[in-house]
Amino acid sequence: MRTLKEAKPGVTVRVAKIGGGGPVKRRIMEMGITKGVEIYVRKVAPLGDPVEVTVRGYELSLRKADAELIEVEG
Repeated sequence: MRTLKEAKPGVTVRVAKIGGGGPVKRRIMEMGITKGVEIYVRKVAPLGDPVEVTVRGYELSLRKADAELIEVEG
């Protein structure tokens, strides 16, 4: 299983699982990233941080550490 951090720009992926524990996982879910939701990867900064995505119709920037916790398929 690959993570959101590994997804290439211009690709749409579906969330399979959210890792992490407690407050970190809750914060990711509060941003609208839940199991089964589609995420469009808009761009990745040159050094990989942050990752810019579109989720549920709005744009979001995720830290590389958070993107590593989101397992995706597609």
